Amino acid sequence: MDHFYLSLLLLFVSLVTLSLFFITYRHIAHFAGANLPPGKAGLPFIGETLEFLSSGWKGHPEKFIFDRITRYSSEIFKTSLLAEPTAVFCGAAGNKFLFSNENKLVTAWWPDSVNKVFPSSNQTSNKEEAKKMRKMLPNFMKPEALQRYIGIMDHIAQRHFAMGWEGKDEIVVFPLAKRYTFWLACRLFMSVEDPDHVAKFADPFNVLASGMFSVPIDLPGTPLNRAKHASNFIRKELMAIIKQRKIDLAEGKASATQDILSHMLLATDEDGKHMKELDIADKILGLLIGGHDTASAACTFIVKYLAELPEVYDGVYNEQIEIAKSKAPGELLNWDDIQKMRYSWNVACEVMRLAPPLQGAFREAINGFVFNGFSIPKGWKLYWSAHSTHRNAEYFPEPEKFDPSRFDGKGPAPYTYVPFGGGPRMCPGKEYARLEILVFMHNLVKRFKWEKLLADEKIVVDPMPMPAKGLPVRLHPHKA
Repeated sequence: MDHFYLSLLLLFVSLVTLSLFFITYRHIAHFAGANLPPGKAGLPFIGETLEFLSSGWKGHPEKFIFDRITRYSSEIFKTSLLAEPTAVFCGAAGNKFLFSNENKLVTAWWPDSVNKVFPSSNQTSNKEEAKKMRKMLPNFMKPEALQRYIGIMDHIAQRHFAMGWEGKDEIVVFPLAKRYTFWLACRLFMSVEDPDHVAKFADPFNVLASGMFSVPIDLPGTPLNRAKHASNFIRKELMAIIKQRKIDLAEGKASATQDILSHMLLATDEDGKHMKELDIADKILGLLIGGHDTASAACTFIVKYLAELPEVYDGVYNEQIEIAKSKAPGELLNWDDIQKMRYSWNVACEVMRLAPPLQGAFREAINGFVFNGFSIPKGWKLYWSAHSTHRNAEYFPEPEKFDPSRFDGKGPAPYTYVPFGGGPRMCPGKEYARLEILVFMHNLVKRFKWEKLLADEKIVVDPMPMPAKGLPVRLHPHKA
């Protein structure tokens, strides 16, 4: 009997040893090849993922990039992220190469965690569904179409500040900024305006956002597992809204052009087929995340920098108060007002240079190719980082200095300022984000000055930048 148990133990140890050997061999094999970029593979399976993520958790996501730029190359280096061999492209030349070779040499890629949170509900891949979505969005996101939404944005902003800010001595900015941008997204994408209905989605969306780019371990209690449960809850709520909208459209109670939801329900493909309800729910879910998460981070950091830089606040205030004085009582903002907010938008752009809501994004090599003399194998993952240019003195002199004048005239050189990405995959909601940010700034500064309650509050990136305590501030309302 002892021999039997000893044999089992030896078999178990042998299997574990062989498994570890196989994992290690496979990991090393990924990085075997002629003329690969400089860099290192890190540990088997994990690679350098923990270092990559922890630099963001510690508030310095650029450190991972710049440490390796210094050590290996200013243009490109190899690493292993999210269990994938990865080439990180740095600088304007790297951005230009990736953005201009979309669907030629490279294509979009999402980590497994994203695919698990957004399972495609039909036979086409998430990539194909994303392409369809990007073709559909420009009709709603181009400036001409968005002009009619500015008054609605201003109306929602006024209600938001009346409910969440006015009459309070102290507030926490980040949760309120998320509430504002999420309320706008719900109203403009699917005509849901009731604050209680909007609030029902808010907490699950926060869970979903924090788990989307987590380590792909799907066990009870992990960020990915919580995100999947949140995604399922939100889908059920969206399905109820979709079914009611179909009834309202059939009965003439809803308009075919009132929002993106109506358009999706009525749109047909080449074969004359309508989208399935679950497909629409998935697409609306993605839009709601993209439509509010990054903008809420930008709005939060605008509040942070305006508190720290009184001369910049004064410039924004003077510009916005002139616009406010030109309005009749009760008159909402319009397109002409937005065009006058040049300094305010320069300030917002400088905020997004220093604290880009989109830290970077992944691509996948469709075929092997050569960049800057280095070979990139087919199937490798590619990553571009906003910080490789935003905080680089080669492109932005004194990169740590806050200077809105960088965006005067023609602004930064091409491919150096990339808070919305670039090329065919540039964020289709860029103009939408500009409007919601400027409407927020207008309603904020015409009501308050403020001061930070935590002078040295830590910044964390998970996956977007945010103050660790949400940016608590003390409000000082302007006298009427």
